[in-house]
Amino acid sequence: MGDRLIMVDISVIIVSWNARYFLLKCLESLYREQTAHSIELIVVDNASSDGSPEAVKENYPEAILIQNETNLGFAKANNIGLQKSKGQYLYLINSDVEVLEGTIDRLHDFMGANPQIGMAGPRILYPDETLQVTCRKFPSLWNNFCSAVGLNKIFPSNDLVSSDQMFYFNHETIRSVDVLAGCFLSVRREAMNKVGLFDERFFIYSEDIDWCKRFWNADWEIVFFPEAEAIHYGGGSSSNSPLRFSLERERAMIQYWQKHHSILTITSFLLILFLRHLSRLLWNVFLYVVKPSKKSKAIHKIKQNIAGIKLIFSYKHHNN
Repeated sequence: MGDRLIMVDISVIIVSWNARYFLLKCLESLYREQTAHSIELIVVDNASSDGSPEAVKENYPEAILIQNETNLGFAKANNIGLQKSKGQYLYLINSDVEVLEGTIDRLHDFMGANPQIGMAGPRILYPDETLQVTCRKFPSLWNNFCSAVGLNKIFPSNDLVSSDQMFYFNHETIRSVDVLAGCFLSVRREAMNKVGLFDERFFIYSEDIDWCKRFWNADWEIVFFPEAEAIHYGGGSSSNSPLRFSLERERAMIQYWQKHHSILTITSFLLILFLRHLSRLLWNVFLYVVKPSKKSKAIHKIKQNIAGIKLIFSYKHHNN
């Protein structure tokens, strides 16, 4: 990134792909903010065909709009925005997020008072203002196994058998966490300059887990900060092609394991993933047969399970 002159306090970077309604709602929430700090808004559009770029130009001409000719993926598009930015603090906000009052300043001031923090994230709410769990553990064989066999659902409040998602944490207190879900991240530029940009080999998903791991490896703390809040509507882009995005999520997770673990550990992870898909495939076939009212949903899940199993075997063959 170089030692560029810092011209603004905060750069907000929003990556969007065919999420016009949510994008405009996100920008509206940011323009409502009465912040004490200087802000630049950067929208990186991944070749949307729903009129998103035109709507940004018309309604928010002050925003910096970068239009990619093709869909470059979430990690690369964010990197383009980060390289364009001038802020001391970098807010990476999904297009389907609505920022609530005071959040911008509270995050800025919190990070300014705690120089050891490289990344922070606010409390995230669903549209009905119930809690959305965004704090994570790093993925492990154990927490993936617990998720595959359903222990995390049987004992949701027990951190020993939870999945990587921290359902046992009430998200009411400030605390260090392994990973923050990437829908809203506040990043210190100094930390990013040392850690580096997103790994662009991740097209979408798991780039946030990888980034958090690299922040911790570089001795930068990652902190959940519930005194700032935002609403995450979810599915702003992924709803356009749910099966594709489901596969992209699993492909990215396999990439993460390939990057950070040994061949033996990767093989163990793939076996757990296969167990998860096989058990759910059998269950969804059962629902298809005995529950006519659930046939449509069961077919969708069956397709996901079969596609997931095919993906696992393609990676096993490739790695061997």
